[in-house]
Amino acid sequence: MADDAAAPVTDDGLREEVRAFLENQWTGLLQGETERKAWFAKVVEARWAVPRWPTEWMGRGLGDVQARIVESEFAAAGATGTGQDRTNLWANTLLAGGTQELKERLLLPLLRGEVGMCLLYSEPGAGSDLAGIRTRADRQIDHFLINGQKVWTSYAATADYGMLIARTDWDVPKHRGISFFFLPMKQPGVEVRPLRQITNESQFNEVFLTDAICPEENLLGELGQGWGVLQTALAYERSVMGEGARGPRSGVAESKNEEPLIALAREAGALSDPLIRQEISKVIGLKKLNALNTARAKAEMKQGTSSALMSLGKLAMSRILHEEARVRTMILGAGSLLEGPDFPRAEDANFLTLNAYFTSIGGGTDQIQRNIIGERVLGLPKEPEVDRDIPFRDVRSG
Repeated sequence: MADDAAAPVTDDGLREEVRAFLENQWTGLLQGETERKAWFAKVVEARWAVPRWPTEWMGRGLGDVQARIVESEFAAAGATGTGQDRTNLWANTLLAGGTQELKERLLLPLLRGEVGMCLLYSEPGAGSDLAGIRTRADRQIDHFLINGQKVWTSYAATADYGMLIARTDWDVPKHRGISFFFLPMKQPGVEVRPLRQITNESQFNEVFLTDAICPEENLLGELGQGWGVLQTALAYERSVMGEGARGPRSGVAESKNEEPLIALAREAGALSDPLIRQEISKVIGLKKLNALNTARAKAEMKQGTSSALMSLGKLAMSRILHEEARVRTMILGAGSLLEGPDFPRAEDANFLTLNAYFTSIGGGTDQIQRNIIGERVLGLPKEPEVDRDIPFRDVRSG
């Protein structure tokens, strides 16, 4: 890496440097996982992956305005890999709270996309109230012994590490006895069982932890201070969920130059229907408003912090997905009752209707987002919690 990567640069000079890199390195097409990882490695090596980060950790120390210039040049070329200082949940959480040893070991592989990750937060008895977790981490001489159960864990079967919250102190109130770890997943003490979803997929899993071992250096933040690390991680997760979501799965290409709902209405011969036009315009309005709010939230949030405004974007995206699925069904009419590969538009509408609930639940339910917005954005009184200030071992379970 160049020693002068952090030298001040003008906006025009920055644009020229990014364009020169892309002209020399970007081929315009990535075929397969091997090519993708090779490209990401080049982006990281050139310090374009996380331009806002300090130079010590592969960044350039740029402000947000200049970092956006980098992202816009990559977008104009159709290239990926930059902007990870906003979107890479795993790497940003690690940079904010990880030990020196863990950052040196994992930050580069995370930015290059070489490490599989999952989230070990929710439990059968602690979903919306994450502070009620009962998975325990008992400290040994140089490691922690993990026992408990997690649920709704995406990609657990292929993950190398899981971002885990576990209870390390049962004699303090529930928020103060939690610690945050990077748990190695590929070990005998970790059992993953897939869960069948309403979309007939099994992206979610339940994870059983029985004397699983987590090295001491894999602790993020101080012991018992994991709730603060979790808030940073959740902010990045909600940021990503607030910007976009999974699209149709039929494989039928959608227009890149036109709002998908407009294109679908045109294809179905329904674009002249005034009611359908009105419903489409409502969805477009929600998308535009959410984009503005997301930009506002990201401008407020600095690396290693959280922003309650991210809950607005996450909640808005949930509504957008449900509304968009509803309008797709309206456009197709009775044709939306069909299914299977011979009816890809109906298949997409039905899949998106079912999958919208993923965003309503994952990353904190819609109801939890409304609580956060009410309390932390609007300043409304907090919801009563009778067990908030008592030792966790005295909290009733079940």
